[in-house]
Amino acid sequence: MTRQILLIDDDASLRRVTEFNLQEAGYHVLTANDGAAGLRLFKRHRPELVITDVQMPGMNGYEVLAAVLALEPQTLVIIVTAFSTVAQAVDAMKIGAYDYLAKPFSRDQLSLTVAKAFEYRSLRQENSQLKAALSETAETDQIIGHSKEMLQLMQRVEKVAASQASVLISGESGTGKEVIAKALHRGSDRSKGPFIAVNCAAIPKDLIESELFGHIKGSFTGAIKDRKGKFSLANKGTLFLDEIGELPIGLQPKLLRALQEQQFEPVGGVSEQVDVRVLAATNRNLDEAMQSGEFREDLYYRLAVVPIEIPPLRERREDIPLLLDFFLHKRQAGTAVGFSDQVIAYLQKYNWPGNVRELENVVEQMLILRGSDVMELTDLPERIGRPITSANKVLNLPEEGYSLEALEQEAVEEALRRCHGNKSKAAVFLQIPRHTLLYRLEKYNIHTS
Repeated sequence: MTRQILLIDDDASLRRVTEFNLQEAGYHVLTANDGAAGLRLFKRHRPELVITDVQMPGMNGYEVLAAVLALEPQTLVIIVTAFSTVAQAVDAMKIGAYDYLAKPFSRDQLSLTVAKAFEYRSLRQENSQLKAALSETAETDQIIGHSKEMLQLMQRVEKVAASQASVLISGESGTGKEVIAKALHRGSDRSKGPFIAVNCAAIPKDLIESELFGHIKGSFTGAIKDRKGKFSLANKGTLFLDEIGELPIGLQPKLLRALQEQQFEPVGGVSEQVDVRVLAATNRNLDEAMQSGEFREDLYYRLAVVPIEIPPLRERREDIPLLLDFFLHKRQAGTAVGFSDQVIAYLQKYNWPGNVRELENVVEQMLILRGSDVMELTDLPERIGRPITSANKVLNLPEEGYSLEALEQEAVEEALRRCHGNKSKAAVFLQIPRHTLLYRLEKYNIHTS
């Protein structure tokens, strides 16, 4: 749970002194003697704060700043500069640096600047979470569909929303589990309270306890101030725990107690009482996780008071035209922009392994790269395949005739070429089952790399 800092400086003596002072203050310090080495360390460890000298051989501090912010825009970067180049440091702040330190700087100056940087980062995170929570009440309903499966899902959400029961939402990646969680929050008497979302899979294991329950200043190395956890921030509202199946087994008893008793202890603190409704989501098979000992059975039943399962998009293909209209409106594409009937038909046949999230991505890409206001088959991304049409392939059959099997073989080979050898996509492209394509490959002795 120690805060991590990346220090980049080609001056070995200054680097060692700065590293020692930061370690004495309780930080974990990574060091590099040039910009390129520092960037490699950043890509591997993703520290919250980078301190870099400006003048270095090879990759200078400005280039490090640009590269770091391109990879992680939320990272804070402190520029170290000589007095003669303070103006350049100010310029660096204009393009994204958090602050600068002018050489020579004291231990106290270093400590204060770094502490303020971490405090600013924490406040910025809390502010963005609160803004997101406040905007929920103005959000339009995003459960889109008129299929039997979705109508049943909407009815279940409406019934469950008014209760205080914990809900476990399950479904494949990209099906819209957070959308369902937000709908449950909006339909409850907690709708004016905060909606706080946590992705359990995205938080390092040694930080997740502090992230959920908070900590008290001095409770561990690097805890330089009190910090509220997500349970505290969600008080009088809803806490959404996404990817709950990734929660470390050692932390599960503490979450169970928080659910049962509506109280918890921050790291290093005393018990706090809260009023929080917990919604959880997973794309894992938690039955298997319980059998393997990775997930507690008592926690499962406490979370899954009401289970909700979201069907994958391939099981509700009739909803695709509605979703297409919704995404066009969301992107403010205008009433003149739309899809041809052939595109809609093709998208309804595609299997959508990435579900609704993949469909939205396809719509966004087509809007950017479209050739006209009516998007055609030729505008489809290559990764989902493009059917052969008369616009891009004309059959020129010889007068003496042509074997139907040769024509079929040619179509299979063309489909594989367009789909870069992916058999599943080639089968969708040809509008045949995958096993039928495999039979054709064997029949015509077609090999794929």
